[in-house]
Amino acid sequence: MSDDHARGQRDGLRLALALLAAEEEKWAALLGESRSGRTNQVRAVRHKTLQVAQRRVQTALNRLTPRQGETIDAELAAALDTIGL
Repeated sequence: MSDDHARGQRDGLRLALALLAAEEEKWAALLGESRSGRTNQVRAVRHKTLQVAQRRVQTALNRLTPRQGETIDAELAAALDTIGL
């Protein structure tokens, strides 16, 4: 796999993480706000689903990130700081 292709994959995963974080934040704000128990339950499930998706994308990103010893890649650290992970 070429470096440009791998970098593109990592960028795509970072974008996915940012989108999932924004969506998760939206649903976190709505948790427990409704008078309907069923609506609150659906919101809680969506929130948890987004959290699980974030973990899976993070795992995929970690697998694609080249190993450079014990330190974290500066590019990856900046992206993670941007989305708050």
